[in-house]
Amino acid sequence: MNRMNLKDKIRVIEDFPRPGISFKDISTLLNDSEALQEAIDQMCAAVPEGTNVIVGPEARGFIFGSAMAYNLEARFVLARKPGKLPFDTVQRSYDLEYGTNTIEMHHDSISKGDKVVITDDLIATGGTLAATVELIEQLGGEVVAIIALIELTDLKGRDLLGDHVVKSLIQYPC
Repeated sequence: MNRMNLKDKIRVIEDFPRPGISFKDISTLLNDSEALQEAIDQMCAAVPEGTNVIVGPEARGFIFGSAMAYNLEARFVLARKPGKLPFDTVQRSYDLEYGTNTIEMHHDSISKGDKVVITDDLIATGGTLAATVELIEQLGGEVVAIIALIELTDLKGRDLLGDHVVKSLIQYPC
């Protein structure tokens, strides 16, 4: 089967949101039903057998993660910014280029022994994904893979993710 070149479906906008940034706009891929289906299919194909939970960090992880969970008949768990989840949560803070951020999950969203895949649109510096890994492991889950649509390889985000399996469909230097 010939696979669509998904990189051709991403719009690149130079100097957005500020000079020197090369923004990878996935809205063009999301607006193309065949490309979106292809991206979800390729991401699902990378999921290890036995996975029973997909975790999607806010907000674009929700797009890919919920579709993957549906296709794989897995549970879907949200990883959100503070104050967005209505029940008891666990949280992790992580460093950004200029400051910190925090992500949280419901304390009962992952069970001991769950086989978990984290999915997002982008691997950049790896901070959000590393914090999500820590939350899942704190709750007793096992992260079996991290799968992203895009990886900005020059930012070396996968280095922050340790020995976890990391897969990305599209790579850009930055």
